[in-house]
Amino acid sequence: MVNDVSMLNTSSTNPTANPAITPELTEALAASVRSKISQLLTLLKNAVSELPSITFANSFGAEDMLLTDLILKNQLPIEIFSLDTGRLPSETYDLMALVEQHYSTKLKVYFPKNETVEQYVQNHGINAFYASIDLRKSCCYMRKVEPLQRALTGKTAWITGMRAAQATTRASLPVREFDQANQLEKFNPLSDWTEQEVWAYIRMHEVPYNKLHEQFYPSIGCAPCTRAIAMGEDVRAGRWWWEDPLNKECGLHVKN
Repeated sequence: MVNDVSMLNTSSTNPTANPAITPELTEALAASVRSKISQLLTLLKNAVSELPSITFANSFGAEDMLLTDLILKNQLPIEIFSLDTGRLPSETYDLMALVEQHYSTKLKVYFPKNETVEQYVQNHGINAFYASIDLRKSCCYMRKVEPLQRALTGKTAWITGMRAAQATTRASLPVREFDQANQLEKFNPLSDWTEQEVWAYIRMHEVPYNKLHEQFYPSIGCAPCTRAIAMGEDVRAGRWWWEDPLNKECGLHVKN
């Protein structure tokens, strides 16, 4: 852990590119992060004691890297898996490889069914998701939702890196809920974390992160459906930016 708070702003490859990822590590911020780490560990340890088979969905955003670091460094018996949609940015694949090397671990990766993708492209085109919301949601379903369903088969609970402050669709996000769609418990342990607290943890613990964050990508998904945001924009403004923000979800976290 970094002891000298001045070191926080020197650990980025390009610290001036995106000030959001290099918050000033004040004593108050550091104390808040330490307190929330303690709460987070207690929550996860209690979940492990209660539920026999828990898995964590890591999409390699900043929040997911925080949880990955916490789970692996504390040797919590929680499986970590990822969804490779086939359209991820190269920076995300670079981070996937770095995570395995940095933590001496092997990631479990799920892919979409090739025949479903082939049929979709044949019928609608390679970038059909821009044409309509229905086609975009169909693409998200085959690339994310269906592989997620396979990843959650046989599990009793799953963990996400979602935060309530990320989007209007997540404003009332509970720390724990029952996932009706997948019929298992769901934990959102970072629900009350701020973006500053997430990045303070990353800097304090020298956690690897996606280099797209340095280019104003606070939320990173598939390459064709993710763009950088302008200063002052909502953190998820770069996801499916052509759609109504009240309905922008891929289907992984939409309630039945």
